[in-house]
Amino acid sequence: MKPLWKISVATTPEAEDAVAELLGTIFGTAVSAYFDVETRASTVSAYFSEKKFSSREVREEIQSGLKRIEDCGLKTGAGKISIAKIRREDWAESWKRHFHPIEIGRSLLIKPSWSKKRPRNGQAVVILDPSLSFGTGQHPTTLFCLREIARCRKIGARQSFLDIGCGSGILAIAAAKLGYTPVCRFDFDSEAVRVARANAKVNGVLQKIKIARGDVTKLAASPKQRFDLVCANLISDLLIAESWKIAVQLKPGGVLVLAGILKSEFAGVRRAFEALNLKLISARSEKGWRSGSFGRAEKFFERTAGCASLTL
Repeated sequence: MKPLWKISVATTPEAEDAVAELLGTIFGTAVSAYFDVETRASTVSAYFSEKKFSSREVREEIQSGLKRIEDCGLKTGAGKISIAKIRREDWAESWKRHFHPIEIGRSLLIKPSWSKKRPRNGQAVVILDPSLSFGTGQHPTTLFCLREIARCRKIGARQSFLDIGCGSGILAIAAAKLGYTPVCRFDFDSEAVRVARANAKVNGVLQKIKIARGDVTKLAASPKQRFDLVCANLISDLLIAESWKIAVQLKPGGVLVLAGILKSEFAGVRRAFEALNLKLISARSEKGWRSGSFGRAEKFFERTAGCASLTL
Protein backbone atom coordinates (compact mmCIF):
# COMPACT_ATOMS: atom_id res chain seq x y z
CA MET A 1 0.00 0.00 0.00
CA LYS A 2 1.44 3.36 -1.07
CA PRO A 3 2.28 5.94 1.64
CA LEU A 4 0.56 9.30 2.00
CA TRP A 5 1.94 12.83 2.01
CA LYS A 6 0.59 15.06 4.76
CA ILE A 7 0.74 18.85 4.92
CA SER A 8 -0.37 20.28 8.27
CA VAL A 9 -0.75 23.74 9.76
CA ALA A 10 -0.94 24.24 13.53
CA THR A 11 -3.38 27.05 14.30
CA THR A 12 -6.04 28.32 16.71
CA PRO A 13 -9.67 27.12 16.95
CA GLU A 14 -10.71 30.63 15.95
CA ALA A 15 -8.84 30.45 12.64
CA GLU A 16 -9.43 26.74 11.96
CA ASP A 17 -12.08 27.21 9.27
CA ALA A 18 -10.15 30.01 7.56
CA VAL A 19 -6.98 27.90 7.46
CA ALA A 20 -8.98 24.91 6.18
CA GLU A 21 -10.37 27.07 3.38
CA LEU A 22 -6.84 28.30 2.61
CA LEU A 23 -5.44 24.77 2.24
CA GLY A 24 -8.48 23.68 0.27
CA THR A 25 -8.00 26.56 -2.15
CA ILE A 26 -4.26 25.99 -2.56
CA PHE A 27 -4.49 22.24 -3.13
CA GLY A 28 -7.98 21.91 -4.60
CA THR A 29 -8.94 19.20 -2.14
CA ALA A 30 -10.99 18.77 1.02
CA VAL A 31 -9.04 18.91 4.28
CA SER A 32 -9.43 17.59 7.81
CA ALA A 33 -9.15 19.43 11.11
CA TYR A 34 -8.39 18.13 14.59
CA PHE A 35 -8.79 19.99 17.90
CA ASP A 36 -6.62 18.76 20.77
CA VAL A 37 -8.59 19.09 24.00
CA GLU A 38 -5.43 19.09 26.14
CA THR A 39 -3.36 21.66 24.22
CA ARG A 40 -6.40 23.66 23.02
CA ALA A 41 -4.80 23.86 19.57
CA SER A 42 -6.15 22.97 16.14
CA THR A 43 -4.31 21.19 13.35
CA VAL A 44 -5.55 21.44 9.76
CA SER A 45 -4.21 18.83 7.33
CA ALA A 46 -4.37 17.91 3.67
CA TYR A 47 -3.40 14.44 2.42
CA PHE A 48 -2.08 13.32 -0.96
CA SER A 49 -1.31 9.93 -2.48
CA GLU A 50 1.59 11.46 -4.46
CA LYS A 51 3.93 14.40 -3.92
CA LYS A 52 3.20 16.77 -6.81
CA PHE A 53 4.35 19.97 -5.16
CA SER A 54 7.50 21.85 -4.17
CA SER A 55 7.91 21.98 -0.38
CA ARG A 56 9.52 25.43 -0.49
CA GLU A 57 6.85 26.93 -2.75
CA VAL A 58 4.05 25.38 -0.72
CA ARG A 59 5.43 26.78 2.53
CA GLU A 60 5.71 30.25 1.01
CA GLU A 61 2.14 30.14 -0.34
CA ILE A 62 0.71 28.94 2.99
CA GLN A 63 2.66 31.57 4.93
CA SER A 64 1.36 34.28 2.60
CA GLY A 65 -2.19 33.00 3.13
CA LEU A 66 -1.77 32.94 6.91
CA LYS A 67 -0.65 36.56 6.81
CA ARG A 68 -3.82 37.50 4.90
CA ILE A 69 -5.90 35.71 7.54
CA GLU A 70 -4.08 37.62 10.28
CA ASP A 71 -4.73 40.89 8.40
CA CYS A 72 -8.46 40.08 8.55
CA GLY A 73 -8.29 40.02 12.36
CA LEU A 74 -8.05 36.29 13.04
CA LYS A 75 -5.21 35.05 15.23
CA THR A 76 -3.61 32.05 13.55
CA GLY A 77 -1.28 31.17 16.43
CA ALA A 78 2.10 29.62 15.70
CA GLY A 79 1.14 28.76 12.14
CA LYS A 80 3.74 25.98 12.10
CA ILE A 81 3.77 24.16 8.77
CA SER A 82 4.83 20.52 8.55
CA ILE A 83 5.22 18.30 5.51
CA ALA A 84 5.67 14.59 6.09
CA LYS A 85 5.48 11.23 4.39
CA ILE A 86 3.40 8.77 6.44
CA ARG A 87 2.24 5.20 6.12
CA ARG A 88 -1.49 4.75 5.66
CA GLU A 89 -1.42 2.47 8.68
CA ASP A 90 0.15 5.27 10.74
CA TRP A 91 -2.53 7.70 9.56
CA ALA A 92 -5.30 5.34 10.61
CA GLU A 93 -3.73 4.66 14.01
CA SER A 94 -3.20 8.37 14.69
CA TRP A 95 -6.94 8.99 14.37
CA LYS A 96 -7.64 6.14 16.79
CA ARG A 97 -5.60 7.99 19.41
CA HIS A 98 -7.33 11.29 18.76
CA PHE A 99 -11.01 10.37 18.40
CA HIS A 100 -13.06 9.05 21.27
CA PRO A 101 -16.79 8.47 21.83
CA ILE A 102 -18.99 11.54 22.38
CA GLU A 103 -22.19 11.36 24.40
CA ILE A 104 -24.93 13.88 23.64
CA GLY A 105 -26.96 13.67 26.84
CA ARG A 106 -28.56 10.28 27.43
CA SER A 107 -30.08 10.02 23.97
CA LEU A 108 -27.14 9.87 21.55
CA LEU A 109 -23.68 8.27 21.36
CA ILE A 110 -21.24 9.16 18.57
CA LYS A 111 -18.33 6.73 18.35
CA PRO A 112 -15.72 5.42 15.90
CA SER A 113 -16.07 1.82 14.75
CA TRP A 114 -13.09 0.64 16.82
CA SER A 115 -14.59 1.87 20.12
CA LYS A 116 -16.00 -0.81 22.42
CA LYS A 117 -18.10 1.67 24.42
CA ARG A 118 -21.65 0.39 24.84
CA PRO A 119 -24.66 2.70 24.64
CA ARG A 120 -26.96 3.30 27.59
CA ASN A 121 -30.49 1.94 27.48
CA GLY A 122 -32.42 3.79 24.79
CA GLN A 123 -29.32 5.64 23.54
CA ALA A 124 -29.06 5.88 19.73
CA VAL A 125 -25.62 5.13 18.29
CA VAL A 126 -23.93 6.83 15.33
CA ILE A 127 -20.83 5.09 13.99
CA LEU A 128 -18.50 7.54 12.32
CA ASP A 129 -14.84 7.08 11.43
CA PRO A 130 -12.63 9.96 10.27
CA SER A 131 -11.72 9.96 6.59
CA LEU A 132 -8.97 11.83 4.78
CA SER A 133 -11.35 14.76 4.32
CA PHE A 134 -13.88 14.73 7.13
CA GLY A 135 -13.80 14.41 10.90
CA THR A 136 -16.21 12.98 13.43
CA GLY A 137 -18.16 15.94 14.77
CA GLN A 138 -15.89 17.08 17.61
CA HIS A 139 -15.83 20.71 16.46
CA PRO A 140 -17.83 22.94 18.89
CA THR A 141 -20.20 24.15 16.18
CA THR A 142 -21.10 20.57 15.21
CA LEU A 143 -21.50 19.62 18.87
CA PHE A 144 -23.96 22.47 19.38
CA CYS A 145 -26.04 21.23 16.44
CA LEU A 146 -26.01 17.67 17.79
CA ARG A 147 -27.13 18.85 21.23
CA GLU A 148 -30.01 20.79 19.71
CA ILE A 149 -31.08 17.84 17.56
CA ALA A 150 -31.20 15.63 20.66
CA ARG A 151 -32.76 18.24 22.93
CA CYS A 152 -35.54 19.28 20.55
CA ARG A 153 -36.65 15.75 19.69
CA LYS A 154 -40.18 15.05 20.91
CA ILE A 155 -40.75 11.34 21.46
CA GLY A 156 -43.78 10.09 19.54
CA ALA A 157 -44.10 13.22 17.42
CA ARG A 158 -43.39 13.38 13.69
CA GLN A 159 -40.64 15.97 13.16
CA SER A 160 -38.83 16.76 9.92
CA PHE A 161 -35.18 17.78 9.65
CA LEU A 162 -33.04 19.65 7.11
CA ASP A 163 -29.23 19.88 7.19
CA ILE A 164 -27.76 22.67 5.04
CA GLY A 165 -24.06 22.02 4.40
CA CYS A 166 -23.71 18.49 5.71
CA GLY A 167 -20.00 17.63 5.64
CA SER A 168 -19.71 14.04 6.86
CA GLY A 169 -23.50 13.74 7.21
CA ILE A 170 -23.28 13.35 10.98
CA LEU A 171 -26.22 15.66 11.76
CA ALA A 172 -28.62 14.00 9.33
CA ILE A 173 -27.56 10.53 10.50
CA ALA A 174 -28.08 11.52 14.14
CA ALA A 175 -31.50 12.98 13.30
CA ALA A 176 -32.55 9.79 11.49
CA LYS A 177 -31.32 7.65 14.39
CA LEU A 178 -33.36 9.76 16.83
CA GLY A 179 -36.54 9.33 14.79
CA TYR A 180 -36.83 12.53 12.76
CA THR A 181 -38.66 11.99 9.46
CA PRO A 182 -38.32 12.98 6.74
CA VAL A 183 -34.62 13.83 6.95
CA CYS A 184 -33.04 15.83 4.11
CA ARG A 185 -29.55 17.22 3.67
CA PHE A 186 -27.46 18.76 0.94
CA ASP A 187 -23.97 20.12 0.36
CA PHE A 188 -22.33 22.01 -2.49
CA ASP A 189 -19.24 19.77 -2.28
CA SER A 190 -19.76 16.56 -4.27
CA GLU A 191 -17.15 14.79 -2.12
CA ALA A 192 -19.15 15.66 1.00
CA VAL A 193 -22.23 14.15 -0.63
CA ARG A 194 -20.32 10.93 -1.37
CA VAL A 195 -18.93 10.70 2.17
CA ALA A 196 -22.33 11.42 3.72
CA ARG A 197 -23.96 8.65 1.69
CA ALA A 198 -21.23 6.20 2.69
CA ASN A 199 -21.62 7.09 6.37
CA ALA A 200 -25.41 6.83 6.17
CA LYS A 201 -25.07 3.36 4.64
CA VAL A 202 -22.72 2.22 7.41
CA ASN A 203 -25.29 3.39 9.96
CA GLY A 204 -28.20 1.68 8.20
CA VAL A 205 -30.13 4.90 7.54
CA LEU A 206 -29.34 5.55 3.86
CA GLN A 207 -32.97 4.86 2.92
CA LYS A 208 -34.19 7.27 5.59
CA ILE A 209 -32.20 10.29 4.40
CA LYS A 210 -32.55 12.26 1.19
CA ILE A 211 -28.97 13.20 0.32
CA ALA A 212 -28.27 15.53 -2.58
CA ARG A 213 -25.80 18.05 -3.97
CA GLY A 214 -27.20 21.54 -3.69
CA ASP A 215 -26.36 25.22 -3.40
CA VAL A 216 -27.79 27.30 -0.55
CA THR A 217 -27.78 30.36 -2.84
CA LYS A 218 -30.22 28.56 -5.13
CA LEU A 219 -32.73 27.50 -2.46
CA ALA A 220 -36.34 28.22 -3.35
CA ALA A 221 -37.64 31.45 -1.83
CA SER A 222 -41.05 29.75 -1.50
CA PRO A 223 -40.24 26.07 -0.77
CA LYS A 224 -42.83 23.32 -1.27
CA GLN A 225 -41.59 21.58 1.89
CA ARG A 226 -40.67 23.16 5.22
CA PHE A 227 -39.05 21.58 8.25
CA ASP A 228 -39.49 21.42 12.02
CA LEU A 229 -35.74 21.62 12.62
CA VAL A 230 -33.20 23.21 10.28
CA CYS A 231 -29.42 23.22 10.85
CA ALA A 232 -27.20 25.55 8.83
CA ASN A 233 -23.54 25.16 9.77
CA LEU A 234 -22.06 27.70 7.37
CA ILE A 235 -19.72 30.70 7.35
CA SER A 236 -21.19 33.97 8.63
CA ASP A 237 -21.12 35.81 5.30
CA LEU A 238 -23.17 33.08 3.65
CA LEU A 239 -25.65 32.89 6.54
CA ILE A 240 -26.25 36.64 6.34
CA ALA A 241 -26.41 36.82 2.54
CA GLU A 242 -28.87 33.91 2.32
CA SER A 243 -30.76 34.54 5.57
CA TRP A 244 -34.16 34.78 3.88
CA LYS A 245 -33.76 31.58 1.85
CA ILE A 246 -32.58 29.73 4.96
CA ALA A 247 -35.30 31.11 7.24
CA VAL A 248 -38.19 30.20 4.91
CA GLN A 249 -37.20 26.53 5.06
CA LEU A 250 -38.51 26.55 8.64
CA LYS A 251 -42.07 25.60 9.62
CA PRO A 252 -44.01 27.95 11.90
CA GLY A 253 -43.08 26.91 15.43
CA GLY A 254 -39.88 25.23 14.26
CA VAL A 255 -36.27 25.65 15.39
CA LEU A 256 -33.47 27.08 13.24
CA VAL A 257 -29.94 26.20 14.40
CA LEU A 258 -27.14 28.41 13.07
CA ALA A 259 -23.49 27.46 13.53
CA GLY A 260 -20.06 27.92 11.96
CA ILE A 261 -19.97 31.48 13.33
CA LEU A 262 -16.97 33.19 14.87
CA LYS A 263 -17.83 34.78 18.21
CA SER A 264 -16.96 38.24 16.85
CA GLU A 265 -19.39 37.78 13.94
CA PHE A 266 -22.38 36.40 15.83
CA ALA A 267 -24.04 39.78 16.46
CA GLY A 268 -24.27 40.45 12.72
CA VAL A 269 -25.80 37.02 12.04
CA ARG A 270 -28.26 37.52 14.90
CA ARG A 271 -29.38 40.90 13.52
CA ALA A 272 -29.95 39.43 10.06
CA PHE A 273 -32.26 36.70 11.34
CA GLU A 274 -34.03 38.82 13.95
CA ALA A 275 -34.94 41.15 11.07
CA LEU A 276 -36.90 38.17 9.69
CA ASN A 277 -38.97 37.91 12.90
CA LEU A 278 -36.86 35.15 14.41
CA LYS A 279 -35.86 35.26 18.07
CA LEU A 280 -32.72 33.87 19.66
CA ILE A 281 -33.75 31.20 22.17
CA SER A 282 -30.47 29.42 22.86
CA ALA A 283 -26.78 30.24 22.34
CA ARG A 284 -23.39 28.90 23.31
CA SER A 285 -19.81 30.13 22.96
CA GLU A 286 -16.87 27.72 22.86
CA LYS A 287 -13.28 27.95 21.59
CA GLY A 288 -13.85 31.23 19.75
CA TRP A 289 -17.09 30.08 18.12
CA ARG A 290 -20.70 31.01 18.93
CA SER A 291 -23.77 29.11 17.79
CA GLY A 292 -27.44 29.84 18.31
CA SER A 293 -30.97 28.50 17.90
CA PHE A 294 -33.81 30.70 16.70
CA GLY A 295 -37.60 30.38 16.75
CA ARG A 296 -40.53 32.27 15.26
CA ALA A 297 -43.98 33.26 16.60
CA GLU A 298 -45.30 33.38 20.15
CA LYS A 299 -46.77 29.87 19.88
CA PHE A 300 -43.24 28.67 19.27
CA PHE A 301 -42.30 29.33 22.89
CA GLU A 302 -45.33 27.39 24.14
CA ARG A 303 -44.68 24.39 21.89
CA THR A 304 -40.97 24.11 22.66
CA ALA A 305 -40.98 24.85 26.36
CA GLY A 306 -38.01 23.00 27.83
CA CYS A 307 -36.45 22.41 24.39
CA ALA A 308 -33.92 25.20 24.72
CA SER A 309 -33.02 27.84 27.27
CA LEU A 310 -31.49 31.23 26.59
CA THR A 311 -27.85 31.40 27.58
CA LEU A 312 -26.20 34.67 26.62
